[in-house]
Amino acid sequence: MATVLTTATGCGALLLEDKGPLPPRYSGPPLAADDVVADLTAALEAEGIALERMPQEHIPIECHESLYGEHRTATAGTALEAAFERARADHGWKAETGNGQDGRLHIRKGNWTATAQVPEAGAPGTAGSATTPVAVALGCDGGLSKSRSRTGSPAPSPTPS
Repeated sequence: MATVLTTATGCGALLLEDKGPLPPRYSGPPLAADDVVADLTAALEAEGIALERMPQEHIPIECHESLYGEHRTATAGTALEAAFERARADHGWKAETGNGQDGRLHIRKGNWTATAQVPEAGAPGTAGSATTPVAVALGCDGGLSKSRSRTGSPAPSPTPS
């Protein structure tokens, strides 16, 4: 049962009973990182965007992938939006809540979410440049910081790739 507290100003605060952690967003078998990266890379390449996969030793979070590269400044935003639409249409990704409202694209497949900032033509730093940076971050549910070895570098991720 909830308890209501009121302060001297008449504002109230509603305290709720703690019912424990929320259920997972995805309850099926986890998807392999290689599979989701391949899906998204295929959709991006079909729209003319060639991104490279960041090596795992440069990523400090388990169950995280990063794709990066450059694309023609004039078409980078529309090509990225088209690639995310293709990922939904051809590869089974689903749109996430708030997709595109904050200038970011969000899609989800299984236990993975992909996010990208939509580059704007003429944005500061791109004036006169033929290309603009494009990056897509992928993260899975429950990703944690990687344990560090004695040398301070991240230990290899135990998650399947």
